[in-house]
Amino acid sequence: MAQAKIGIIGGSGLYKMDALNDVKEVNIDTPFGATSDALIIGTLEGVKVVFLARHNRNHSLLPSEIPFRANIYAMKYLGVEYLISASAVGSLKEEVKPLDMVIPDQFVDRTKNRISTFFGEGIVAHVAFGNPVCNQLATVLADVITNLKLPNVTLHSGGTYVCMEGPAFSTKAESHLYRSWGATVIGMTNLPEAKLAREAEIAYATLALVTDYDCWHPDHDSVTVEMVIANLQRNAVNAQKVIQETVRRFKENSPPSDAHSALKYAILTQMDKVPLATKEKLEFLLKRYF
Repeated sequence: MAQAKIGIIGGSGLYKMDALNDVKEVNIDTPFGATSDALIIGTLEGVKVVFLARHNRNHSLLPSEIPFRANIYAMKYLGVEYLISASAVGSLKEEVKPLDMVIPDQFVDRTKNRISTFFGEGIVAHVAFGNPVCNQLATVLADVITNLKLPNVTLHSGGTYVCMEGPAFSTKAESHLYRSWGATVIGMTNLPEAKLAREAEIAYATLALVTDYDCWHPDHDSVTVEMVIANLQRNAVNAQKVIQETVRRFKENSPPSDAHSALKYAILTQMDKVPLATKEKLEFLLKRYF
């Protein structure tokens, strides 16, 4: 199976990478079931990458239906060490405008029905998650956005992403609550990915693409579906430019990440006590530690 060092997960509006060459689709049946869609392996800026449409290329998966464990496991299986996750978000701050880009460095978990760990079934691990984003990867993304000078795009480096369950959007009371917490953007997908990527020892960062203001904003009612879709499409074009340049930089220099050794002191269960079935299930996550 072809190996790719860099993985890309595309959110709402970003269902493919137009600049990919030598494209091949692969389906991986993981111990956690099928992935959201076929994984697209190709070459971008001379670098082997793998792309996955988070909601399926037909956008047929609700946030709660996304097979997060299968998606991250498949990325690990294909050799991914760095994972760029593009995500459409709503803004919780006046200064964070539609079409802006945010590189969050914190998350708040408001999900209810997600399995966000690979562990259990006879093995216990607790990864450190105080800093849930790979700073090295986030720094490269932020520097790329700054240097590209995309029209009508302002970069917000750092900030908190509230991950809600969905699929309904927030009530106004909830939206005002999140604003009182100092949160920056709100979405429905990236926290489970971040947790699982950390357990898989994959460096992870979110490229949050603002489509509109959340319902707290006095002009929210003037936002139309057509406006949001237009912003999604413009965000997708901008995101591809950012990702392509980030990949080019990684061709020249791949910064080490603390995430790459996240399990070193996290596993509490003695390996000889872990059931064989669980060892086999987690082979590509734990082979360094067996």
